[in-house]
Amino acid sequence: MVARAELDLALVVGSHGRHVMIETPEGQRLIAHPRGKKSACVVGDRVRWQRAGDEGVIEAIEPRRNLLMRQDEWRHKSFAANIDQLLVVLAGEPMFSESQLTRALIATEDAGIPATLLLNKVDVPQAATARERLRPYAAMGYTLHETALKTRPDEARATLAPLLAGRATLVLGASGMGKSTLINLVVPSAQAETQEVSQALNSGKHTTTTTRWYWLDETASGLDGRGAILDSPGFQEFGLMHITPQRLAELMPDLRQHLGACRFYNCTHRHEPGCGVRDAADRGEIAPTRYRLYAGLWDELEAGQRKG
Repeated sequence: MVARAELDLALVVGSHGRHVMIETPEGQRLIAHPRGKKSACVVGDRVRWQRAGDEGVIEAIEPRRNLLMRQDEWRHKSFAANIDQLLVVLAGEPMFSESQLTRALIATEDAGIPATLLLNKVDVPQAATARERLRPYAAMGYTLHETALKTRPDEARATLAPLLAGRATLVLGASGMGKSTLINLVVPSAQAETQEVSQALNSGKHTTTTTRWYWLDETASGLDGRGAILDSPGFQEFGLMHITPQRLAELMPDLRQHLGACRFYNCTHRHEPGCGVRDAADRGEIAPTRYRLYAGLWDELEAGQRKG
């Protein structure tokens, strides 16, 4: 058996089922399969592999820096591993879901991944309402950028360039927010690359159900130190069943800063007397929408625990 350290290293840049597309440090891409029946690889993984004819066999996954995932009652879905930041694309037309945004941000807090918000379509009247809804997120420390990806592409590129440079960025956004427009703006070859990878993986109509890795600097070489953008599947629901309700408040920055003021160490911040979080909400230091989202998520996760 070949020692792990002697195996070649590669980056997972696409996946579908048990098939993955890997890229070598020299830039060669080829299909690979994990040894065994089930693939634990996700896009962004560094893997040890060896050749098997025209394809590869993955023997091991290198330790991950992080893993972004979601989980509902039926299944869990891993988006990507070893990413430097999450970029959440939002818009006022259609109006973004604050529940989806909150869920995504809780998952990134849990994974230890910094998140940045991008308000797109600032050229439409609904942008003012969207901007107002995002004020609590800017106040709690999230960086917020604004763009009009379709109508002012040059300005958008100038905004995005320093944000994306030298980092592996996972882009997340619901349908209609402008995620695909952003990907095509910063990676003009993205559509062709997606078709090529999908053909190779024989994923056909499932091309939008997996994450894709695109390099931003096509002239650079090597697996590290280059800017990359990861196009994730659009999401409608973002399950958090992998998180216990007791951890929710510590994963929400605006609630977290008041946790030390509670009378009881096991306070749920729902009904207990002397609760610092509820007192802060009463004083207006936590936005009413955010506290309502917290309460709803607590109920959801607690019900999931009972079923489990």
